[in-house]
Amino acid sequence: MNFLAILVAAISALVVGFIWYNPKVFGTTWMKAADMTEEKIQGANMAKIFIMAFIFAVLLAMSIIPMVIHQMGAFSLTQGELGVQPSYEAFMADYANQFRTFKHGTFHGAIAGIFVALPILGTNALFERKSAKYILINSGYWIVTLAIMGGIICAWK
Repeated sequence: MNFLAILVAAISALVVGFIWYNPKVFGTTWMKAADMTEEKIQGANMAKIFIMAFIFAVLLAMSIIPMVIHQMGAFSLTQGELGVQPSYEAFMADYANQFRTFKHGTFHGAIAGIFVALPILGTNALFERKSAKYILINSGYWIVTLAIMGGIICAWK
């Protein structure tokens, strides 16, 4: 597990959020869709919010590793009672760098965003009686964020 890649991927979530939710991008539209006001924003403990967001981003970065690095599947399949089987070493000798590109990780990260984040956020938003615009803005953020996180994690060997 590459902890530096995980930390950089987690930081990327905050950077994308800074851009995505900027008033010149989707921030103003999101505020209206989320029924958010400047007063609510000013009254929040932003340090706590950003620290928790970073911790959640680290957890998310760790959770997408098996989605974007295919070699993790081989690792889990070759576990034996006394550790990794020799078949894993042979597999890695041949395929250690297969599909380990930013492009490939981005693709699988985006797929995770579409098939994991969108349904979760969409379901919550429906029960919260939020608009399609709200769903698309928030899901769009997570699709882009997971794509970038996936690219970083997959490419960083």
